[in-house]
Amino acid sequence: GGAVAAMAPSRAAAVLCRSFLLLPMLLLALASAGLSGYFGTKSRYEEVNPHLVRDPLSLGPSAASSRLPAACTPLQLRALLRHGTRYPTAGQIRRLGDLHSRLLRRRAGAAASSSSSSSSSSSSSAEAACPAVADLAAWQMWYEESLDGRLAPQGRRDMELLARRLAARFPALFAARRRLQLASSSKHRCLQSGAAFRKGLGPSLSLGTDEVEIEVNDSLMRFFDHCAKFVALVEENDAAMCQVDAFKEGPEMRKVLEKVASALCLPVEELNADLVQVAFLTCSYELAIKNVTSPWCSLFSEEDAKVLEYLNDLKQYWKRGYGYDINSRSSCILFQDIFQHLDKAVEESKSSKPISSPLIVQVGHAETLQPLLALMGFFKDAEPLRANNYARQAQRKFRSGRIVPYAANLLFVLYHCEQVKTSAQEYQVQLLLNERPMVFHHSNQTISTYAALKEHYKDLLENCRFREECELPRTNGTAGDEL
Repeated sequence: GGAVAAMAPSRAAAVLCRSFLLLPMLLLALASAGLSGYFGTKSRYEEVNPHLVRDPLSLGPSAASSRLPAACTPLQLRALLRHGTRYPTAGQIRRLGDLHSRLLRRRAGAAASSSSSSSSSSSSSAEAACPAVADLAAWQMWYEESLDGRLAPQGRRDMELLARRLAARFPALFAARRRLQLASSSKHRCLQSGAAFRKGLGPSLSLGTDEVEIEVNDSLMRFFDHCAKFVALVEENDAAMCQVDAFKEGPEMRKVLEKVASALCLPVEELNADLVQVAFLTCSYELAIKNVTSPWCSLFSEEDAKVLEYLNDLKQYWKRGYGYDINSRSSCILFQDIFQHLDKAVEESKSSKPISSPLIVQVGHAETLQPLLALMGFFKDAEPLRANNYARQAQRKFRSGRIVPYAANLLFVLYHCEQVKTSAQEYQVQLLLNERPMVFHHSNQTISTYAALKEHYKDLLENCRFREECELPRTNGTAGDEL
């Protein structure tokens, strides 16, 4: 206080003025900070790696602890990436437009009724009772349906920075004249993410030219589209989402609905779980795409966010995770392809040939990574996620925002190690999720011999056949019976 008083009056006034201008921004930032950990698959990558907020090229605190013995050299990196930050889909944009229009009409109606009663005090009291409506009515609806899930500029940055960090983490693999195989799903956001990843590496890697050559491979990156059993029994079967539907009608969601309806001065009957989720996800999109706290965020408390996160996780669990076996079994085509390339690299190394595929980078979706991780047994809770066990699942492992945020990445790293005691130790593997080493179930370590890893997954490598797994059963039973 004394320091401000000692300043010239005009300067002191300017400092105080700036402080008051900054206060709302600070409060808004704090508001989103309480929600940002609960956005599920719409989460920023920085939520799982907070050190990147300070330094986007930092390899993080785990970089030193995850180092292998000096005698180990990386032979092959297989990187499975989820695309970077994207815009909402056309369907989400339509629902948001409907909700926003409804609020505009309500505000206009309230203004008309207050002016007809010729009472300015009733108009201002209506504003005071529903400040959220005024804020949201003033919010500009800038999303257009043509954006339909496309990569946002932030998504390009996500990928360029990830490429630079991976090159810093594995300099020998990313050195000049090493061949990069780059593949992608056919979706525009994935192709653009692949191009941004390539750009982040600069001109050092040998692709023949500096042009981006990206192979479209939907059979691996969108295996779920090609699995008839999954499409018929889960994707297009409303009954498969019965736990999700039950939670939407349950007491936890009812409480959130009533609170949001009250904040918007709407009858609770005019809202449903899907509309509330659209409002919540708009808060997440504004933060991820523009790094701003949207007025939509003001509708939700941290407790509300936990409920809405669980709704998102329930959908991921029953559609992409452990809910039904076919969700994960549909990914065996990708799982086996990974090990075929690892096998080939081991064979080439043993016969002293150059590794033909030292770098394989493939860009897909949350729906590419989540089933694969489930197939491998990661993030499995003792009890399934259900509509009626929300409270018991507060400490669950299956939290999609921690597993597959934007720009999520799963890395298989094969090493050749010298000065080892046994021949089995010569080839070792590390698995990193979002640049953090994962603990293998069979060894409880963050590194495994390649032989032990193959032994652990022997049944999947020998018996998980995509064609048989995905064949639609010839039966008169219902889809629910099959699941």
